[in-house]
Amino acid sequence: MFGEESKCTKCDKEIKGDEVVFIKMRYPKRKGMTEIKAYLKNEGSFICEDCFHQKSN
Repeated sequence: MFGEESKCTKCDKEIKGDEVVFIKMRYPKRKGMTEIKAYLKNEGSFICEDCFHQKSN
């Protein structure tokens, strides 16, 4: 949560609030996560919608 903002791993674009993103990550073994943003930032790779659709097409 502290430090730099999340960025797309493909184009390095900053991810802003309320933006559609795709996250590549392993399904967690633990349960009871309360700080989902921190968990996603630490465990996932963010891909912006534009980069995701470029790869799909």
